[in-house]
Amino acid sequence: MKVTREVHDVETLTGTMRTYLYRPDREGIFPSLIFYSEIFQHTGPISRLATLLAGHGFVVLVPEVFHELNPIGTVLGYDDAGKDKGNEDKHTKPLESHDSDTVALVDFARAQEFCSSQIGAIGVCIGGHLAFRAALNPDVRGAFCLYATDLHSNTLPCEAGNQTLMRCGDIQGELQLVFGRQDPHVPVEGRELIYRELNAQECNFSWTEVNAEHAFMRDEGDRYDPELSLLMCQKAVAFFKRVLL
Repeated sequence: MKVTREVHDVETLTGTMRTYLYRPDREGIFPSLIFYSEIFQHTGPISRLATLLAGHGFVVLVPEVFHELNPIGTVLGYDDAGKDKGNEDKHTKPLESHDSDTVALVDFARAQEFCSSQIGAIGVCIGGHLAFRAALNPDVRGAFCLYATDLHSNTLPCEAGNQTLMRCGDIQGELQLVFGRQDPHVPVEGRELIYRELNAQECNFSWTEVNAEHAFMRDEGDRYDPELSLLMCQKAVAFFKRVLL
């Protein structure tokens, strides 16, 4: 189905958060997906992936994940300067602020006449971590996490005892995690740690590893794998149609 795009400024506890909304261009009420981006925020590849998901019958919300730390509308480049700024931002913003962003997005979605009460989360890279983190919110019924960084290393700032992986036992919804086996940001030891902890806490999760590098979903650059990207999109759509419909 065709997709329409809107831009909204959502108020959060830490300031105004520019949010890009993609939805089916037809009458109806649809489940919502919070789509957490990479450190670079709302880039072309993120926009195209959001459009694809919305075209399968979802309202997709793409927030600027570091809205407190940048002017509204900031998009970082896929270059060294953008990478350095994005990594600085991810090590500055505490996880508790991401949590309050998720609450604001859930409230925003449920206030829209075209959104149902059913909400999921999806993300890539740091966004995969934030999608996993969003599932700590009981209003988020499922999370599809693509090569989530910093889960195994506990390196994102937060209050004592509030690191994401150590709280995975609090997640009530379903998780689906996808990792590339050639991803240096989440090495085999890190993946094994995540898998063990999810099992130890008896989480409801599925696990997929593919032969791919980090950011294989990003349709710019030499790491992009179109075949695997399409397959993961199909898996995500099937997952959310089962969990949210």
